[in-house]
Amino acid sequence: MTGVSIYLNFMGNTEEAFDLYRTVFGGEFENFQRMRDVPADPSGSNLAENELDSVLHIELPILGGTKLMGTDMLESMGHTLRVGNNITINLEFDVLAEAERAFALLADDGTDVSALTPMFWGAHWGTCCDRFGVRWMFNCPA
Repeated sequence: MTGVSIYLNFMGNTEEAFDLYRTVFGGEFENFQRMRDVPADPSGSNLAENELDSVLHIELPILGGTKLMGTDMLESMGHTLRVGNNITINLEFDVLAEAERAFALLADDGTDVSALTPMFWGAHWGTCCDRFGVRWMFNCPA
């Protein structure tokens, strides 16, 4: 595993929250992308105009090499923010087999499972909530 970060979900105010965090911790944003940066869905299912400037992904290095990461959840996709889905532990793996092993163990008897899948940003990505209610996200370069 190459790293662990903290992933935060917001309902449309990610940029505002990260502006505060940058004031607190200093530093500069990394990998800042908006929803409009997502490749168009070939099935024709695209985002509403008012969601295109929402934050797809943002990173801010904070203490000891830890990174805060964040995204805006989207009402059009049925997302709702609640205690329990507002924070996720993000695991960065170098080897897909290691990511698959950890994913299988944490997803066992878990909920909200999205299997490790190749994504447009060049990584295999997946998420789950383990049987103890802890949310995990997995990223591994393709």
